[in-house]
Amino acid sequence: MTSSIPETMRAIAITQPGGPEVLQPVTLPTPTPGPGEVLIEVAAAGVNRPDVMQRQGFYPPPPGAPDTPGLEVAGTIVQLGAGVTGWAVGDQVCALVAGGGYAQYCLAPGVQCLPVPAGLNMVQAAALPETFFTVWTNLFDGAQLQAGETLLVHGGSSGIGTTAIQMAHAFGARVFATAGSDEKCIVCTQLGAERAINYRTEDFVSVVKQLTADAGVDVVLDMVGGDYVARNIMALAQGGRHVSIAFLQGSKVTLNLLPVLQKRLILTGSGLRPRSIAEKAMIANALLEKVWPLLASGKMLPVIDSTYRLDAAAAAHARMESSAHIGKLVLTL
Repeated sequence: MTSSIPETMRAIAITQPGGPEVLQPVTLPTPTPGPGEVLIEVAAAGVNRPDVMQRQGFYPPPPGAPDTPGLEVAGTIVQLGAGVTGWAVGDQVCALVAGGGYAQYCLAPGVQCLPVPAGLNMVQAAALPETFFTVWTNLFDGAQLQAGETLLVHGGSSGIGTTAIQMAHAFGARVFATAGSDEKCIVCTQLGAERAINYRTEDFVSVVKQLTADAGVDVVLDMVGGDYVARNIMALAQGGRHVSIAFLQGSKVTLNLLPVLQKRLILTGSGLRPRSIAEKAMIANALLEKVWPLLASGKMLPVIDSTYRLDAAAAAHARMESSAHIGKLVLTL
């Protein structure tokens, strides 16, 4: 190992399945990059719902991934594995990883790294990979959202939601969003939503019908599941696409499939973490070409709710589970 890289590092471990308090600081061996991998000295790491699910015991890491939570990091490359091209020691990057982000050092496939966009700091860069990869692959690859179409984003004030609103708006879609307070709705409209719907006081199906002259929306991005799915189908237009990316109200639903047939709907969904490195590399290339220039120009920026020191990861998880946050939570080192 290079002399300037310590043999051990600080990290956060899930000591047992449970509440935020099971996240504890530990000392681990510093990993060494294998073929195609880079070692990143982490400056900041994003916190995401899958981290919470993993901590609770519901979302084990894929085979070969570290047990340490954390799916996205930003920092400086300090070591290259065999066969890595396009990167050099000293490059500042953000990366999508299959785990291991809550640590001083983290391994990432070189092809899943992206340069820190011009003008963004490390905290902002760490807030990019998980949400931007997810939104791009689901809305633009999967649902084929086009300029001029209409999109309904649930959880509009979440990390995914704030990203989806900005990205869809930047690419010319009409965006509507739901959120759980008037304050969160204001943020959604500031980010580019034409209308934000407070789901506690309004019925999003009827509001969407009013906004679209009864036609419905072309795409729904849903992270709620449960009884939202049937309502989403009511809110979709002819030829509409329903994209499931999470199930905050549960994954088991009872559906009448008749409107799916009548309206020629597509129900789809995807997870990011289990995908192959090759698939993630394709998403990274699309983001670099299509989205990174928009970040560098300031046309869109990650929304940061708050930052926490690495050792305070439990507090960050408690904040996420409260659903009080607007945008992303980031750990700093």
